[in-house]
Amino acid sequence: MDEVARARESDVRSTYERIGSHFAETRHTPWPEVDRFLRDRSGDIGLDIGVGNGRHAELLAARVEQVIGVDLSRVLLETARSRSTAMGFELNLCLANAATLPLADASIDLGVFIATLHHLAPRARRIESLNELARVLTTEGTAFISVWSVSHDRFDSDQGFDTTVDWTLPNGTIVARFYHIYEMGEFRADLAHSHLDVVESFESRGNCFAVVRGT
Repeated sequence: MDEVARARESDVRSTYERIGSHFAETRHTPWPEVDRFLRDRSGDIGLDIGVGNGRHAELLAARVEQVIGVDLSRVLLETARSRSTAMGFELNLCLANAATLPLADASIDLGVFIATLHHLAPRARRIESLNELARVLTTEGTAFISVWSVSHDRFDSDQGFDTTVDWTLPNGTIVARFYHIYEMGEFRADLAHSHLDVVESFESRGNCFAVVRGT
C-alpha cells in the first residue's frame, strides 16, 4: 500500500469511528436497487463489503446460507452485530479493508459492495478493491456495486472528482468524509481495468451501479 492509500485508509477509519453510531442510526432501510438485485439470486456464502450497520447483510441473509460482513470501522461492525442480534439473522463480521479481503479465492457466491468504493484513494486502490472482489467471487458468483455519481443533485460537474462531504453529529460537530465522485464513463473504465466481468451498469438516483461476475 502506498502512502496516499495508507493515509486515506486511516482517515476513513477514524472518520467512521467518530460518526459510526450516529451514521448507523440514520440508515435503517436497504436500498431498493440492492433488494431488486438480490431478489432472484441465492447461494451458499454472501459477502457485504462495507457492511455498515448490516441493513444489506440482512437482505443477503435471506438469500444465502452464510453472510460475511467486512468493514474498516469497529464501531460500525458493532452496530451490524447489534442489528443481526435484534433482527435474528446470522452475520459473521470481519475488520478489514476493501482492497485486502481476508477471504479465500472463489469463496463467495453473492456479494454487495454498496457506497464504499468511493471512499478509497487513489484510483489504483479502488481498482485493487475491484480485483479483490473478482478474486473472491466463484465462477458463477455475482455482485452488486454502487458509487456516488456526478448526477447527484448536490454536485455540479460532468467529470469525476475528489471531494469531502460533511457529516454533522448531534452535538453540532462537523466531520468531513472523503469521496471520489464518479462520472459514469469513468466508473465503467475502472470496472474495465479490473478483473471483473460486467453484466450491466447503469445510473439511478444519483449513483452509478454495476452487476458484475468474477473471472
